[in-house]
Parts: sequence; C-alpha cells; structure tokens
Amino acid sequence: MIGRIVRSADFERVLGRPSRLRSPHFAVHHLADRPSPPAKPKHLRAAPADLSTAQGELSTGDAQQFHKLVDEAPLEGAWLGAIVPKRNAKRAVTRNLVKRQIRAAFASHSALPAGLWVVRLRAPIDRQKFVSAASDALRAAVREELSGLLGRIKA
Repeated sequence: MIGRIVRSADFERVLGRPSRLRSPHFAVHHLADRPSPPAKPKHLRAAPADLSTAQGELSTGDAQQFHKLVDEAPLEGAWLGAIVPKRNAKRAVTRNLVKRQIRAAFASHSALPAGLWVVRLRAPIDRQKFVSAASDALRAAVREELSGLLGRIKA
C-alpha cells in the first residue's frame, strides 16, 4: 500500500533528513515513521478548565471512556510525497507529468521499506531538449531516471 503525504509537517520532518539517493534531477528522502495524526475536531478536544464541573464529573453521572488510538498500531506501508517546484518545471503540464511519473514509479516498486518517502525535483527540466510540455520523450526520460534511482533502494 502506498499512501500520499498531505500534511506540511510530514514533509518538513522528512526533508529535515539528508537525502537517501540522488540522480541528476531527483533527490529521494526517507524517514522510517508514519504520518502525523490529523488534528482533532473541535468537538473532540478537551474542554477548558473553567467549563468543567467542580468534582470533575459529568453532569449526567456517566464517566467518559477513552480508547487507544489507531496510531499506536505498528508501522505498515509507505507514504509518498512529491515536490516539483515551479522554478525547475515552469509549465504546470510538466509539473503534473513529473508528479504522475513519480507516483507510477513508486507503485511499480513494491519492495520499498515502510515509512515516509519524499521525491524532490532538484534540477530544472531542459526546455530546449524537451520542447513539448508533456511529450513522450519527457515522460520516458523521467520514468527511466526514476526507475534507475528506485532500483538502487535497499530494504
């Protein structure tokens, strides 16, 4: 299973670590951890101290029961985040193509260690070499570079 990293805090945690692998255009960062839990909705947060009852009991007389969080489960699966900055891929079509190729390359490599993975485009896409924003040549070049990079990952 490959999930997607969506919280900026998770991106910051992973990018705080040195890159695990590099190629001419990409850097791969890894953190053997799970994504941070989402913030609790307001109705589930603890009540402020001034609103609680004097004895610490509920007015209904029933005590609240708290259950263990799902986040205490063992680490399973990999989560992927892709960073394709505008300064390295000027056109949105190119940025989307690179992100799709990153996700497809990770989906085809099932022997990845569990944890958070971030792939970052670190060098510009040459607009002279790839004139079309979403050409088959660009798609093949990105896919080939990513496959070679992910092939070097050891569990």
